[in-house]
Amino acid sequence: MGDHGCEYMTRGTVVVLGKCGRNFAAGMSGGIAYVLDERGDFAEKRCNRAGVDLEPVVDTGDIQLLRGLIAKHFEYTGSPRAEWILDNWSAMLPQFVKVFPHEYKRVLGIPRQTEQAYMPMPRATESGRQVAHG
Repeated sequence: MGDHGCEYMTRGTVVVLGKCGRNFAAGMSGGIAYVLDERGDFAEKRCNRAGVDLEPVVDTGDIQLLRGLIAKHFEYTGSPRAEWILDNWSAMLPQFVKVFPHEYKRVLGIPRQTEQAYMPMPRATESGRQVAHG
């Protein structure tokens, strides 16, 4: 995804499995995005955090939805990337970030957290080398 992903998003669900450009979520007021942050720099360099909270994907409902969407993507497209993520689910899940707009939380009656709960996870490695996948 290039620069300005999910800019002015008002509803729906987005899953980003690839690289993400800068200024993600600028003006995002609704919907949820799940972003795979393999580089661990999404919060610092790629996301416009002015109107969104970043959270780890830990809720059972979020986990089931995310895995299901990736599985459908694989089923419909045969994506080797989606297949690899599913095959390595336990290692990949902690690298996903839930992007949750402040305004959407307000409408749903969900209080904002005073401190950001999201902490970037280290890149997936195997014996000190980056795991190759495609």
